Amino acid sequence: MLRWIMTLLLFALPAHADGERAGDFDYYVMSLSWTPTWCDLTGDTRRSPQCDAGQGFGFTLHGLWPQYAQGGYPSYCRTSMRNPPRTMTDDMADIMGTSGLAWHQWKKHGRCSGLSATDYYALARNAFATVNRPAIFRKLKTDITLPASVVEAAFMETNPTLLQNQITITCQARKIQEVRICLTKNMELMKCGRDVSRDCALGDAGMGKIR
Repeated sequence: MLRWIMTLLLFALPAHADGERAGDFDYYVMSLSWTPTWCDLTGDTRRSPQCDAGQGFGFTLHGLWPQYAQGGYPSYCRTSMRNPPRTMTDDMADIMGTSGLAWHQWKKHGRCSGLSATDYYALARNAFATVNRPAIFRKLKTDITLPASVVEAAFMETNPTLLQNQITITCQARKIQEVRICLTKNMELMKCGRDVSRDCALGDAGMGKIR
């Protein structure tokens, strides 16, 4: 009897219980990943082509993430939009490092935007293009150690309209991990939510050289 009741309850659950509704969010967080850190901690073990010598990746686009103003974010949303073909994810590898990351970001975050894959990737590319990455980090030829606040200051100097409450720096394993910038749905800079604006406070964060 118990098994029969559990079966009925299972089929009574809505088929879309896996994820939130697409388009239901407040703003975007654009995450820029420092590739040498990702390679040191994850990519080398996976033998990712993003980490191959001569690729020259520095700050790459990790993702454009729909975010809730009160904290948290939707993921793996229900959407009627078609998944992108491999050719489309391949086209994002120049700024994201790999086609695989582009696919994963669509599955977890892009579907939640309410946009088609074509429009979501176009929006992400546009967001990436509108933020200037400091020249000093574009051709880093040696491993360095620096306060995480210096990375934040460099981005603010290179992007004069960027305010301190619109950007945050994250660290992992005492290394610079990501730069996260908060944007409205219209791609205008905005104040980050409280759960996003938690800066790395390290005074001796590592930044590995570009390969």
